Amino acid sequence: MALGEFDLIGKYFTRSTPRAVLGVGDDCALLQPAPGQHLAVSSDMLVEGRHFLSTVRPERLGHKALAVNLSDLAACGARPLAFTLALALPRVDETFLAGFAQGLLALADQHGIELVGGDTTAGPLNICITVMGEVPPGQALRRDGARAGDALWVSHPLGGGIGDARLALEAFRGQISLPGDDFETVRRAMEQPQPRVALGLALRGLATAAIDVSDGLCGDLGHILRRSQVGAVIQASQLPLSPVLARQARPLQLDCALAGGDDYELLFTAPPDRQAEVLAAGQAAGVGLRCIGQLRAEPGLVLHDDQGGLQALSARGFDHFAG
Repeated sequence: MALGEFDLIGKYFTRSTPRAVLGVGDDCALLQPAPGQHLAVSSDMLVEGRHFLSTVRPERLGHKALAVNLSDLAACGARPLAFTLALALPRVDETFLAGFAQGLLALADQHGIELVGGDTTAGPLNICITVMGEVPPGQALRRDGARAGDALWVSHPLGGGIGDARLALEAFRGQISLPGDDFETVRRAMEQPQPRVALGLALRGLATAAIDVSDGLCGDLGHILRRSQVGAVIQASQLPLSPVLARQARPLQLDCALAGGDDYELLFTAPPDRQAEVLAAGQAAGVGLRCIGQLRAEPGLVLHDDQGGLQALSARGFDHFAG
């Protein structure tokens, strides 16, 4: 007998939620934030063919669906609390559901966040998660606090870099060919990003502005520049690259690192005299950090290239509705 909607929810997505007053099973979840905390809320939708390929393993898809939302909490400096899941399925596939739930809930456990409700329906595969977190008043990381003279930082995996997810996409598109081990490395970066929640918490009171890199470094930096009314210079030589990306042609390296999306690293600004504290925050969070440039009063975004020249860059990221 095929699973119905409520049987599906009960089998794969209902668990004990000790931090919630009321979790899955009622019309609404009831949450009790810690006294004096602000509630941080964000939603992200993943659509098959738009945000992920049909070839992705279900457990990796479950991981990524929650990871991209946790990345928003990280960029705000919020501690994860709870999330809801809205899931459209073309059919009930228990093999898919078991793997998806495994990846989703394993990452939830890793970050202490509880699934407290949501919805399921029939339709093209579509995943929408809403996350909730807590942050003390006045300590949330925002996009509008950057100042001219601030250093520009980006996080990256230890021993790795940014741009690998874009490199994987180019390989999937057939634009480049990668050896098996290299392909699996960059494919994992695209399909299993690691949200930098611990770093976001460590940057409270230290970063002047922050954003997660989802639509490309230049495009996401553009949001900070516009909100903070400043400009920036990026040093091409300081962009952190993984060994796989470093073996590619220089134009491809720069395209992946500057315009590629799906990194889900934190891009943030901080006063230059607090470099030691920034590096200590990265060490405590177990991630690499690289200073890649500086903010300036003059509007616009420019690249200090390998030849020592300055090149204007577009500060517009990926747009789902652009032509």
